[in-house]
Amino acid sequence: QVQLVESGGGLVQAGGSLRLSCVASGSIFNIAVMGWYRQAPGNQREMVARITNGGNTVYAASVRGRFTISRDSAKNTVYLQMNSLKPEDTAVYYCNTMAFWGQGTQVTVSS
Repeated sequence: QVQLVESGGGLVQAGGSLRLSCVASGSIFNIAVMGWYRQAPGNQREMVARITNGGNTVYAASVRGRFTISRDSAKNTVYLQMNSLKPEDTAVYYCNTMAFWGQGTQVTVSS
């Protein structure tokens, strides 16, 4: 079992920035890939960014160049730095690894 706890969401104006954090605990020695997903009302959950334990990253086209995913293995933490936020980034953001999900953190971007 892996437990994931997200933090850092909130309300921000368009053009602003937020940094999300996700701390993993439990059976974490097998974690190879961690990622951030988001789900807006009425939409399916979508991948935002993923990072391997070797530091390789993948981004959704909609966030590439604005968001940065990073990982601190010593702290079992993955981050999502979100810059130049847009109203369409409004969603609940979830941390994920393997079959495990965090509880989500709300990000709201006002125009």
